[in-house]
Amino acid sequence: MTRIKLCGLTRLCDIEWANDLQPDYIGFVFARKSKRCVSPETAKVLQERLNPGIVAVGVFVNEAPEAVAALLNDGIIDVAQLHGGEDEDYIKTLRKLTDMPLIQAFRIENAADLDRARQSTADHVLLDNGAGGTGTAFDWALLKEFDRPCFLAGGLSPENVAQAVRAVHPFAVDVSSGIETDGVKDYKKMTAFVNAVRHEE
Repeated sequence: MTRIKLCGLTRLCDIEWANDLQPDYIGFVFARKSKRCVSPETAKVLQERLNPGIVAVGVFVNEAPEAVAALLNDGIIDVAQLHGGEDEDYIKTLRKLTDMPLIQAFRIENAADLDRARQSTADHVLLDNGAGGTGTAFDWALLKEFDRPCFLAGGLSPENVAQAVRAVHPFAVDVSSGIETDGVKDYKKMTAFVNAVRHEE
């Protein structure tokens, strides 16, 4: 059963829609350059309205490990997603500060990128087509020999996610811009995305 992550939630209505659709994960973006960036204070308010069964993921880009660990240990997020240039030394440092789960994101362009993802000591790996939130997909054929469960991201939408699930059989699919209209979350697109994935189960 492919899990679902709806990322880049910023508003109370986004949370209400997620509560209605019951994805496995939602994401709060803490990367300051992202248009979907939320403050820790906003994330706390949103997380308090989130149904308990939905896992809150915090997305970070080269953030200080102490700041990431604080959000995890304070219960504002349940999982940290590392979407910058974080390396194994960074992960080791973060492990000393928290025992909460980690997702490490990798930009996939060739087999060497997949080898790096395969060797990651993070609890999960996420495979994307760039810095994240770009709305474009990479060549899924590269994943034929990839034997590690993964979050699949990059260019997913209600129109192509069923194809992605059939082609890759990922642990989870991760979407942000693909469920937006004019830069904000769209309930109809969120619903269509979730239904498309669940139809494949």
